[in-house]
Amino acid sequence: MSFGETDLTNTLVHLGRGPNDCGRPVNLPIHQSSTILFEKLEAFQAARDARYDPGTLYYGRYGNPATFELETMISALEGAHGTVSVSSGLAAVSLALTGATKAGDHVLVADNVYEPTRGFCDTVLARYGVDIEFFDPMDLPSLASLMRPKTAAVMFEAPGSGTFEVPDIPAIAQIARENGAVSIIDGTWATPVFCRPLDLGVDVVVHSGSKYIGGHADSMIGFIVCNEATYPTMRRTAVAFGERAGSQDVFLSLRGLRTLEIRMRQVEQAGLAVATWLREQAQVLRVLHPALPDCPGHRNWQRDFQGSAGLFSVVLKPVSDDCLHAFVDGLRMFGIGVSWGGYESLVLPVAPNRVVSPWQEDGRVVRFSIGFEDTDSLTQDLARALSFLK
Repeated sequence: MSFGETDLTNTLVHLGRGPNDCGRPVNLPIHQSSTILFEKLEAFQAARDARYDPGTLYYGRYGNPATFELETMISALEGAHGTVSVSSGLAAVSLALTGATKAGDHVLVADNVYEPTRGFCDTVLARYGVDIEFFDPMDLPSLASLMRPKTAAVMFEAPGSGTFEVPDIPAIAQIARENGAVSIIDGTWATPVFCRPLDLGVDVVVHSGSKYIGGHADSMIGFIVCNEATYPTMRRTAVAFGERAGSQDVFLSLRGLRTLEIRMRQVEQAGLAVATWLREQAQVLRVLHPALPDCPGHRNWQRDFQGSAGLFSVVLKPVSDDCLHAFVDGLRMFGIGVSWGGYESLVLPVAPNRVVSPWQEDGRVVRFSIGFEDTDSLTQDLARALSFLK
């Protein structure tokens, strides 16, 4: 069974469920296996020789039927040649960068990336002889000028982590391609429901499936989604590191994908409702939400995205640490914690870390992930907590 790009809901419901035999379960069962047995040595040898090919059963570390179904489903949603499932979103980022580089290469990394991505580049890639340079993703002429003959990869996000600028995805991908570099984007925020970066010219998309794809704050998984040119290297790199997604997390991701579009539409509406309300509050200087006209890169979002997630930030007026703590601690309907994309609303202060494009705002940045609670109840909770900001 196959579906076109417009049949997203059908794809989410029907793909990744195994053979359509009489009496099959609704959900593909958990495949908990390491050793795969073969009746004949010839069959074992054939599997060994094809062990890097998607769908080949050889040894549990290379994948199992549920893994292959999940990877096929993600590839279908993204319009990809192939997908590699790994143990976390950071593992996806780290392996994609490792697969695209070698000692002596130069890598350009957007200045507004996820902090652990920056940490991996600074503490691991650099230690192994890769030259890391950060760039302003909103400054295309500057990016073009930074490209070198040894530039192997360009890593960026859309939108930026914590501050939600939306770069020109096709332009960055084109600059990388024209200079022989692999473009890698973190597409976790939008999911393939709202953006398909491979269609915009990007080579590799990485996802933290622990966020919206899993959707219930109970799985740890990542995905490296590849075009035809990059897939073999990325798969071999992940296998060489012994990286695979856990069986339970594969099961939870397959479950989460069934409702992904419905949940994304819900958090889009709820997120915009809360963000719009926050714009009108006296304690708020700015709301950083890609769907709002004053967010940097809003026009890029309008062109390249089909919707917005429920994750955004606000810039509060300058306040003391005590006041900021009183505000966050005073929220009753927002949990305090890292990650996002589950059914519950979350809040977390963030401190943008930049080395090329310094953060210019004077206020305090607070990130919100809007879940499935009643939005009137959320804004009432926010109104009460905002009164602590003096």
